[in-house]
Amino acid sequence: MNSAQGTTTTQYLTFKLGEENFAIDVIKAQEVLDFVAPTRVPQTPSFMLGVINLRGSVVPVIDLRLKFGLRDGERTRDTCIIVMEIEVDGERTVVGTLVDSVREVLDLNAENLEPPPRIGTRLKTEFIKAMGKLDGDFLIILDIDRVFSTNELVLIEDALQKKRM
Repeated sequence: MNSAQGTTTTQYLTFKLGEENFAIDVIKAQEVLDFVAPTRVPQTPSFMLGVINLRGSVVPVIDLRLKFGLRDGERTRDTCIIVMEIEVDGERTVVGTLVDSVREVLDLNAENLEPPPRIGTRLKTEFIKAMGKLDGDFLIILDIDRVFSTNELVLIEDALQKKRM
């Protein structure tokens, strides 16, 4: 809390998917990795690219473009994987999310955020925690814990268990 202004400031990791600017609470992000081609896992949802080995741990990699129904993007030198910890129904899971580029860590005051729109966005609004501003553009702040359903995580976990065998 910034006592001089009496407002709460939160840090967000900002990234791009196509022309859209997104952000997640920086606390959810564990690290940012250069793109590594994941190993495909059969019978997983189309948005799951596969798995990577992260210091001996198997981590599923999700393409957020495909998860959000956006067109598949071209891989560039800026393409990277954000490793984050998500929680669904009390279960914590580490996932990698493929993004086009990471921009910066940004401090935003609660007063600079607006509730998500009810219409006019390609994303389901339950994924959106708030809307902010970044360099004159809108910034979609994701509630990353709500992006994946319990059923999707069960499918991913089942595939990971098969991969470990």
